[in-house]
Amino acid sequence: MSKTWEHYHHASHHHERADYHYQEAAKHDEAADHEKAARHAYLAHGHSQHAIHHDAEAAKLHAEQCDHSLDADSEQEAKNK
Repeated sequence: MSKTWEHYHHASHHHERADYHYQEAAKHDEAADHEKAARHAYLAHGHSQHAIHHDAEAAKLHAEQCDHSLDADSEQEAKNK
C-alpha cells in the first residue's frame, strides 16, 4: 500500500473513532453524566486532530505525485517534439 493510501486509511479510522466518541458524548450528556460526556468529547477531539493530520499528509503526498507525473509528461512531450 502506498504511503498516500496508508494516510487515507489512518484518517478514515480516526474519523470513525471520533464519530463513535462524539455519539457517546451526546448519549452521556443527555443522561446528565457530564464527566463521561466530557471524556468522550476529549477523545473525539483527539481522533479528529489525528484524522486531520493524516488527511493533510495524504493530500500533500498526492499533490507531490501529481506534480511528478506532470513533470514526467512534460519531459516526454519535449522529447517527442
